[in-house]
Amino acid sequence: MSAALVIDGHPDARSLTAALARRYAEAHGDARVLALRDLAFDPNLRFGYRERMTLEPDLVEAREALHAARTIVVATPLWWGSVPALLKGFFDRSLLPQQEYRYRPSGLPEGLLTAPHGRLILLADTPWYFTPFTGLPGQTHVTRATMRFCGIRDVRTTRMLGVKDASPTRIGAWFDRAARLGAADGARDAKSAPPTQPSPSPAPATTTA
Repeated sequence: MSAALVIDGHPDARSLTAALARRYAEAHGDARVLALRDLAFDPNLRFGYRERMTLEPDLVEAREALHAARTIVVATPLWWGSVPALLKGFFDRSLLPQQEYRYRPSGLPEGLLTAPHGRLILLADTPWYFTPFTGLPGQTHVTRATMRFCGIRDVRTTRMLGVKDASPTRIGAWFDRAARLGAADGARDAKSAPPTQPSPSPAPATTTA
């Protein structure tokens, strides 16, 4: 399993979001990009939490990667104040009670993911100077109500705003920033990697009569 799991929540592989997710992962050096558009799963939580849906193989593998990662990154655009339906459906289907979170007897939630670090890469057409009036509810949704809720303690946000009118120079600066973040997180994850166990010595050769 890779040290970092980069969840690309954009439905379009040609998007800026997808390209920035790839740039981060390349610079990290030990990261896997999980492009949700390539997974075969039903994003509709058909029975709510009353009845458990059978997990598709792609979701089983994705959840294994979530629990193995030391850094979890979510790259997403901001649509209608929230995230794309694809990403929301992934959260609904893959983050399950008693497995990614649970409630203590006191009623307080307890996250069960073990990744100590998380990052949100958030893109929006909204200019930065509109955010005091509109807010960024999608940021709160992903960082607080999802990632921290499920146990990721240190979650940082990188916002790239005004995408619609961004110049090539500005977009290039965003790619440079994604690379710097990936390299820095990769260096940190490499330091915190568990020590590798030595391979057992081969058994002595034997001969048969």
